[in-house]
Amino acid sequence: MNYRHAFHAGNFADVLKHVVFTLCLEHLNKKPKPYRVLDTHAGIGAYDLAGDEAARSPEWKDGIARVLEAERPADVDRILKPWLDIVRAMNSGKTLTAYPGSPEIARRMTRPDDRIQLCELHEADARTLDKRYALDSRIKVEKRDGYKAMAGVLPPKEKRGVVIVDPPFEHRDEMAHMAEAIKKSLPKWPTGTYIFWRSLKDMWASERFDNGLAEWLFDEGFATPENVLRADLWVRDLGEEGKLPGAGIVVVNPPHTLEADLLILLPWLSSLLRQGEGNGWRLDGALEEEPED
Repeated sequence: MNYRHAFHAGNFADVLKHVVFTLCLEHLNKKPKPYRVLDTHAGIGAYDLAGDEAARSPEWKDGIARVLEAERPADVDRILKPWLDIVRAMNSGKTLTAYPGSPEIARRMTRPDDRIQLCELHEADARTLDKRYALDSRIKVEKRDGYKAMAGVLPPKEKRGVVIVDPPFEHRDEMAHMAEAIKKSLPKWPTGTYIFWRSLKDMWASERFDNGLAEWLFDEGFATPENVLRADLWVRDLGEEGKLPGAGIVVVNPPHTLEADLLILLPWLSSLLRQGEGNGWRLDGALEEEPED
């Protein structure tokens, strides 16, 4: 599976991932102390929805476009507002032409004293990213393996912040790479918020990652079951072949308000973004009970 960002910008998976990311940044902004954002697989930062990649597979029409066109209940609109404000600011008129990746969301939501560190291993994408943010002194761009960066740069001197891990899933053992990265980095920075995006293409691998991570966190004393939140969304039957049917995130040390917000948002998104029979959602802690000895 190849999930390079440019081909899927603004799709249903981006909707969930980026809303969660904005809610985490919004929570950090409530305190005046500066913080750090580390994006391990940054892509190119922002995306042209009229460009070749997006035009080849315009998945945004069934993602961000549906959200913007929908009538949104007040509670849903409150939750989506930070993310939608950024999307609107990047587009003039009613026609969608641009969509923010997580680096652009971070750039627009962070304050003058906050810092952003972007890692991208793909050579052309790293050059694009570096050029895009060359004039922003708060942002450091590195052509670097994001997993190795986690272990190398954490903890940040700010002592507060969020790590977003959103790989392209070009390798069959991507889940194992993510699990290894968190085991090396979390002991160095146990209080940070970590957002792990993963596809639901291989449910066995997803469940193994989720449960293994949660149990390891608990066994090592880094988190209780309540400190690991899983939110998944699937737009068609997970057993269907073809396009990605579902995706979601696992958040370590989530904001205390995130679960309640997602409990409001996920049922609405599931209905709105449905693309076939068997759509659904789930929200839980991945590890519900203390594991037995």
